[in-house]
Amino acid sequence: MIPATASKVMVRHPKQLYMLFFSEMWERFSFYGMKALLLAYMVTQLKFDEPKGYAIFGSYTALVYTMPMFGGLIADRFLGYRRSIMFGGILMAIGHFILALPKEWSFFYGMAFIICGNGFFKPNISSLVGTLYAKNDPGKDSGFSLFYLGINAGAALGGLLCGYVGQRINWHYGFGLAGIFMILGLFVFYIGKKKLNGKGLPPDPEVLNKKVLGFISNEFIIYGGVLATVPLIVAVFNTYTLMEYIMFGLGFICLAYIIIIALKMDKEDRLKLFAALVMIIFSILFWAFYEQNAGSLNLFAIRNVDMNFMGYNLPPLSVNNFLPPAWVIILSFFFTQLWPWLNKRGKEPTTPLKFAISFMLMAAGFFVFWLACKWNAADGLIPLWSLVAGYFFIISGELCISPIGLSMITKLAPGKIVSLMMGIWFFATAIGEYLASRIGAMMSVPASVQNIAIASMPYYENILFRIFLWSGATGIFLWIFVPVLKKWMKDVK
Repeated sequence: MIPATASKVMVRHPKQLYMLFFSEMWERFSFYGMKALLLAYMVTQLKFDEPKGYAIFGSYTALVYTMPMFGGLIADRFLGYRRSIMFGGILMAIGHFILALPKEWSFFYGMAFIICGNGFFKPNISSLVGTLYAKNDPGKDSGFSLFYLGINAGAALGGLLCGYVGQRINWHYGFGLAGIFMILGLFVFYIGKKKLNGKGLPPDPEVLNKKVLGFISNEFIIYGGVLATVPLIVAVFNTYTLMEYIMFGLGFICLAYIIIIALKMDKEDRLKLFAALVMIIFSILFWAFYEQNAGSLNLFAIRNVDMNFMGYNLPPLSVNNFLPPAWVIILSFFFTQLWPWLNKRGKEPTTPLKFAISFMLMAAGFFVFWLACKWNAADGLIPLWSLVAGYFFIISGELCISPIGLSMITKLAPGKIVSLMMGIWFFATAIGEYLASRIGAMMSVPASVQNIAIASMPYYENILFRIFLWSGATGIFLWIFVPVLKKWMKDVK
């Protein structure tokens, strides 16, 4: 329960936050609506075997969170936030409508456009939120939590509606529905961007508009270069076994690049950047566990969750993809008031401590899933309430790391590389997404099994228990390391 006095702690947020809230909400409707269908579509419709399905799903999710690193860098140096957001949204809409085409070639090409578009939309709208607040404004964490509410309102509706349309009516109609709401998000941003009062404009318009070879500007060279990466991404899908080398190679390059940048700074800024880097690295493991909800737990819900509710058989994809963002919406009202209330009393946990708490809560959620599997191994079906309860703890953990991480980047990163660091934050998510697919593949069930519910239960039970142990151990380790990170962060809380 929220303490009675918490209702008196009201944080006044900039009006522009609400425009960005709705832009992001409808964009996330499209993104998560499509993601809800992806793995199940490959396994049930395209007839990929599970390991291949997980590998391609992992390649997509890894690339979709890798591109923000490049989109953030290009926004910082050339396009600015506004143009990057518009360009990214257009590419994503194109990708969704390509997926809506029932053609053999459309699947990989649609995903490739979404990957490129997300790279420009996602980091820059988050960075734009950060510009609305002063660096140490105590309302910043609360503002990002509110923004995160918009993300998950869209995700809840997208998972529910696209999941239902795709599974119960037509898979391609589900993809097309996602595209319609992407256009709605673009429209909201387009009509509202004039209220941003100069924020998010190109850093150097002269460089952006400079003509190359006398007839084409740098701006259009950037757009053309991004479009040229689409067939390259399609080629990666067709050789998905190379993804491991791509992800960890890029990870090493990013780590080396940030260390080189940090070494050129004064000691205080360098330690702040290192603190951010440590928390980014820890977040990789969090997302590797958390993102089971979009992969292995989708198939788990289809096979091993009793979806009967008051005599009605609920669609598993809709339910499983609705629950996480629905819990975010409910719990965000608590967390957006909790942090300012604790801050006012000098008891708000520091950012590193919030990260440690997130792993503890994650462990509790997977313990609930594992316990339900142990109790119901005989018939292979766990009750729906155990799925609901497990996600309660997991999403509580998410709210202690994801919006806090976005806010942390804008506090600790030097102003000139905020979007780049935001991109690297999402790249850490990309590595986590890729590792999530590898973990999910450990739960692959042989196609030859007869009773899928009973036969699949041991596969899930084993890995769910391991996730519980690893998440709890990581939380304890990070908790011990909190004093060091606090020292590095200096005045930043």
